[in-house]
Amino acid sequence: QVQLVESGGGLVQAGGSLRLSCAASGSVFKIDAMSWYRQAPGKQRELVASLTADDRKIYADSVKGRFTVSRDNTKNTVFLQMNSLKPEDTAVYYCNVVRGRSGVTLYSGNFWGQGTQVTVSS
Repeated sequence: QVQLVESGGGLVQAGGSLRLSCAASGSVFKIDAMSWYRQAPGKQRELVASLTADDRKIYADSVKGRFTVSRDNTKNTVFLQMNSLKPEDTAVYYCNVVRGRSGVTLYSGNFWGQGTQVTVSS
């Protein structure tokens, strides 16, 4: 089973920045295709950004131009750089991996991290 760990959340003032990280715990696991989601209190979970296996990046309209998804293959980590944060960005952010590999073993599924809280104050 793939266990994902997110980090980097916190409290920031509007206009500030945060960088979220997502990696698999334990053995070396390369994330091929993944997405970042967020869920604000009382709202449904929504897609924020996706990173495909061929490095295409897809963003929700609400974060275009402010958020950037990227990967560091040397660290087997995926990042979400969030700039110009707004109070409406406040939510728990989740890493969702749909494809990855560990050595010669391929993983395909719907793996979720535990989430990391992002709070943007006005």
